[in-house]
Amino acid sequence: MDDRTRPSTAFLDHATAGITARMAQVTAPDVLLDAYPAQRSTWAAATEAADALEPALTELLTDLHAHPELAFEEHRSQAVLVELLESRGFTVKQGVHGVGTSLRTSYSTAGFDPARHRTVAIMAEYDALPGIGHACGHNIIAAAGVGAFLAAVSALTESDTDGRLVLLGTPAEEGHSGKEYMIRGGMLDGIDMAIMIHPFGYDIASHAWLGRRTLTATFHGVAAHASSQPFMGRNALDAASLAYQAMGLLRQQMAPSDRLHAVITDGGHRPSVIPETATLSIYVRSLLTDSLVDLSSRVDDILDGAALMTGCTVDRTWDVHPATLPIRNNQALATRWTDTQALRGRVAVPAGIVPDSLAASTDFGNVSQLVPAIHPMVKVSPSDVALHTAAFAEWAASPEATHAAVDSAAGLAQVALDILADDDLARAAREEFEAAGGTFSVAEELG
Repeated sequence: MDDRTRPSTAFLDHATAGITARMAQVTAPDVLLDAYPAQRSTWAAATEAADALEPALTELLTDLHAHPELAFEEHRSQAVLVELLESRGFTVKQGVHGVGTSLRTSYSTAGFDPARHRTVAIMAEYDALPGIGHACGHNIIAAAGVGAFLAAVSALTESDTDGRLVLLGTPAEEGHSGKEYMIRGGMLDGIDMAIMIHPFGYDIASHAWLGRRTLTATFHGVAAHASSQPFMGRNALDAASLAYQAMGLLRQQMAPSDRLHAVITDGGHRPSVIPETATLSIYVRSLLTDSLVDLSSRVDDILDGAALMTGCTVDRTWDVHPATLPIRNNQALATRWTDTQALRGRVAVPAGIVPDSLAASTDFGNVSQLVPAIHPMVKVSPSDVALHTAAFAEWAASPEATHAAVDSAAGLAQVALDILADDDLARAAREEFEAAGGTFSVAEELG
């Protein structure tokens, strides 16, 4: 490749060096089961159950990896999860909460009273990407979620704790917002807290995830012969070009972690005809819900300005699929997660070690804005292997993927059990959630 067209790795190299230096200063917590005497037996039982599930979880993640399915088309994947759960004696509901490829099963103790006891949801994704399959590792997420549910149920049956565990299969995360559709279908009714994991190149207890909105803007002008009567036209492509350039200029005044990206999907057909329509497809991302709303407003102003300058009109459609929100990581729960992983030999680094600018988006953000939640990252690949690449897809079926799924199953099970059993933890998580602003609903705030 010509050096002029080869992207510089200077920033990424510098960021990686900084991450490595900061991680070297993080020491693994010295955690023993004795540190949680009330949970000692349930934690040990969850660990034993998760380890025993390794063959089944390996088979599950390998099977899903070999048969990737796109958003809203995950029928085979759904069936594979259902088969495993039913083989363990659980009744599974399919197509719940308004999404056909979703699933739900639960376990409640004999003494469970929703007025006095808590319910925790464990979530599992299993959709893939077009062309590169499970390059985001959702096969690992599914295995970890199913494994966590089974391990937590096994431990809960041997304890004196009352509560309810819910496993939710949540399709269509990639490029969509399956969880938001399920939220609108009642997925979180009766749920007190929610947990899941995501594979990555680092172990991170709390990582930044950006909110994301999508926008399609179509400018309408007047077609004219570009040579004989150009003065009779109103050029929609000019409007789209001005909007594109204005968004580029706006980036100078955006927060470092915020993102704007756009493509012109339609700009006319022949140079000799002034285009009467032109269309932009736009993504708007931000680290905070408030700044996501503000940035969206700035983009609206740009579109109106571009239309005014060119004598065109503009139609816009926000969020064909509902917006996804930034993740609100609950630190009380994340700290407990960190301790579970220390017992597995993993150092789950805290927030701030990996820069917020190295962030993407997920529909779990919508969940985390409605109930206390965590979405920790679990190391599967070398740190320089990026998500959504063919290289990461290979790691998603590696022995490291199996280790991550089993470690995560144990950790999620332990956190879930603690949410049910530890009143102090549950209270701290809820108080932190309320102090951060309480609930933010996409349906109510953004439509």
